Amino acid sequence: MTIKLGDILKQTRQAQHMTQKQLAEGICSQSMLSAIEKGQYTPNANLLIALCRRLKISLDDISLSSNFAIGRTRDFNQKLDRLCNQHQYQKLFDFLQKPSVLDAIETDGQTQAYYYYLGISKWHLQQGLQDVAADFQLSLASAQPTHLSVLTRLGMMSLAMVRTQLGQLRSSEKLLAQAVSDIETAEYEENLNIVFYLAGLICFESEHYAKTANWVLRGIDFATGHDSHYMLANLYYLLARTAEVEAQLDIHDDAQERAKIFTELFHEKPYENF
Repeated sequence: MTIKLGDILKQTRQAQHMTQKQLAEGICSQSMLSAIEKGQYTPNANLLIALCRRLKISLDDISLSSNFAIGRTRDFNQKLDRLCNQHQYQKLFDFLQKPSVLDAIETDGQTQAYYYYLGISKWHLQQGLQDVAADFQLSLASAQPTHLSVLTRLGMMSLAMVRTQLGQLRSSEKLLAQAVSDIETAEYEENLNIVFYLAGLICFESEHYAKTANWVLRGIDFATGHDSHYMLANLYYLLARTAEVEAQLDIHDDAQERAKIFTELFHEKPYENF
């Protein structure tokens, strides 16, 4: 279950026996804070930073996204979460090769998650695009054909990215279109934010910079519209890179600063190796 930012602020404030008036004083109106806690208003970065600093919130301990289970054992999946969130892709790859991991896979859903993470680890370790594409294809082969889950969307986008890098643009475009189909009306999970980022990154790789900016801005609206900060640092960083290529320095500077703010606040380091 996703914990929303407003809930975090409210729970932390109450734990510190602080009233809304005390937290809001000198930062915003009490009514605005109430709307933020209820998920009715998304604060801008400066307001969010001020509230978190007053509450002395340590966001290092807050999970920014949900990962997918590849086994039934809690400790097993907790290690998977940790390796993914810390971007330790060599350790993730080594972990996935262990016989105990392979033995834990029992269902189609776990098989789908296994090959997805295997493809992700290989892609970051630059183990060969054809091999990576094969893993993502195996992941999608285990997906439910009648249900476009979050993991299926991510698998499609990841395969689309690889095929873009292989120069298979028509196939990439088809996968992208499938992955984003009806995404605005899908049941929300924070990992859906990644779909917009990958769509922008695919367009960036193809040098379609206007499309890149469009996907990034849609992603920012999508995330903030669901009271989520996950992937905002990455989205703003990609927007800054796009504006830099297009020589739109005013947009570049603003986006770069926003990426820096979200990185500092949520410890979400943008992926810079385009």
